[in-house]
Amino acid sequence: MGSIQLELPYWQVNVAEDKRTEQCPDFLCTLNAKDVGIISTPDEEYHTSTWPEVLKLVLDNRLDLFQRKPSELRRYLEYNWKLKQDYGSVMNFILTQRLQWDVPITPKGKPFEYAEDIKILWNDWPYGIDKKIVHIVVWTKFDLEDDPATDDLTDKARAEINAFVLKTFGSRLPSDHYTWFKNWRSLKSVQAVEHFHVMLYDPDPAFINEITHGDVPLIQKV
Repeated sequence: MGSIQLELPYWQVNVAEDKRTEQCPDFLCTLNAKDVGIISTPDEEYHTSTWPEVLKLVLDNRLDLFQRKPSELRRYLEYNWKLKQDYGSVMNFILTQRLQWDVPITPKGKPFEYAEDIKILWNDWPYGIDKKIVHIVVWTKFDLEDDPATDDLTDKARAEINAFVLKTFGSRLPSDHYTWFKNWRSLKSVQAVEHFHVMLYDPDPAFINEITHGDVPLIQKV
């Protein structure tokens, strides 16, 4: 007779047998249905997004379909839970440790007018995408105007970002090797600090080191 394999509780999936816990860890107890579905998926069943798939998600504005690899989502949630204990909020950690910006955040000038109002860093916890894709975040001290009716950028803000992206990345990469997007307000993991995302396909590592000033994502440190 064949053996019966019992289904694991979602918090035990992708965890070595000797490290599994009977009780759900605090950082996984209040997940929404989407995150429970991801966490309960074995890593070997996860589909890594290709560059053409990334471009289509951005083009179709289906940003809600971006996901992290299940085991990396678990690490992300655990790390953020600890940050909240140590810093009060993820926002406080980003402001004081990653951006090192004073509060209140006050821009020196108009959007993209001064370099000191912008900081380009690696995405600390990138989505489950092809390893050749570099995912970075452009943080800004100035607001990027949203249209309340659509929960999306205004045409003016989109044009300003396009101009910055073309100047910063278009001069170093073919036009089909980079894309950008700004999460809808409902999808933002960090609400109070303005930012948008840039994904680059197979860029020169020296260029990434240059624009991030040698930044290293947290996922490589913890």
